[in-house]
Amino acid sequence: MTHVPFTIGSEPPRSGPTHDLRLRNGPQPEAAAESAPSLCNQIEAFLRHLNVEAGLSENTLTAYRHDLTSLAGFCADQRIDIRTINVRHIQAFMVALREAANLAESSIARRLVAVKLFLRYLHQNGLIKDDVSTLIEAPKKWQHLPRVLSRQDVDKLLGLPNETDDPLALRDRAILELFYATGLRVSELVGLVLSSVHLDIGYLRCMGKGRRERVVPIGSRAVEALREYLTILRPQLIDGTSSDRLFVSRTGKPLDRTNCWRLVVKYARQMGVAGRLSPHTLRHCFATHLLAGGADLRVVQELLGHADISTTQIYTHVDNSRLKAIHRQFHPRQ
Repeated sequence: MTHVPFTIGSEPPRSGPTHDLRLRNGPQPEAAAESAPSLCNQIEAFLRHLNVEAGLSENTLTAYRHDLTSLAGFCADQRIDIRTINVRHIQAFMVALREAANLAESSIARRLVAVKLFLRYLHQNGLIKDDVSTLIEAPKKWQHLPRVLSRQDVDKLLGLPNETDDPLALRDRAILELFYATGLRVSELVGLVLSSVHLDIGYLRCMGKGRRERVVPIGSRAVEALREYLTILRPQLIDGTSSDRLFVSRTGKPLDRTNCWRLVVKYARQMGVAGRLSPHTLRHCFATHLLAGGADLRVVQELLGHADISTTQIYTHVDNSRLKAIHRQFHPRQ
């Protein structure tokens, strides 16, 4: 079989129009009657397989379910039998995502990962004859450097809760300090329980992607902020309720990802950088400032919980001042 690359904007042969694919609302009942139910069953079986065999996180499985449901809707709308699906069908699906949902190349590439894994699963289980996944390339995309705050701006951000009369200021300060001190993802931070944090010796255990557990040190300022929150505010928030989560809402319920994101955005607005700051920005700052201070790349990889060091290497391109200093120090013609 011939390898067929995929590029955004290409127009593969189609059996019908793709401009009205109803990707957001799903397939129409009459069009989906024949192919969608069995395909949806296969999708659920595939997700169960990933949960048991690969140990993927619940967030990843939810994203895969969303991506593959779009594929099921497309196949139903175009009356494509999953047993005869080929590379041209997948190309048409990707073009439809760009046209109907206006997705960026990076978002399409992420969805394509789920589709390729699913097609490989169908082939291995004898549900399709050819391994279509090997014939599809991801759309080419530019590598975007992460947005990073200066150390002075980080200090300003972390000090903002101290300047407010918000009754949740102690919690907010502890969250911001912990983000910057550990580089945790927002899902990892809100998932922390009391028993996973050891302030007396300054470290925590968190469950990352792929259910991989790692140990991360906590800096002294974050330890101080956490002690103050745990001693003064948290007992008031959980009064009459029971929760082992480290961070809770004003009603004593576990803090979720959305509210944690809103918390960071609130202080970003106070700094005048709304739309440019998120919990992940503090993760980027954590990694970049460690490398700028001379930390080993492998150590930063371990602290971030990256399975592949190539993911961590992007931070080596962010701090140009450090690169220049290393060049001046070691190049023989300086």
